[in-house]
Amino acid sequence: MKKTYGMYVDCAACGEKMQETIKTVDGVNDAVVNYMTQKLTVDFADGADEKKVLKEALKICRKKVDDDIEIDF
Repeated sequence: MKKTYGMYVDCAACGEKMQETIKTVDGVNDAVVNYMTQKLTVDFADGADEKKVLKEALKICRKKVDDDIEIDF
């Protein structure tokens, strides 16, 4: 199931890192960050708990990319 969320990231390079990081989270089939629109589209695996997956993704992104990244979920 694909869902789109608002998000905040400072630069396009960080957006790319964020996208690649989220793709590695369990429960995510694919992720696309659009820096220009500040949107994140996530394709969740069947049966994945969306909020749990996004919380984990945000936690990892804040450690690996930038500590002020936000995802509106």
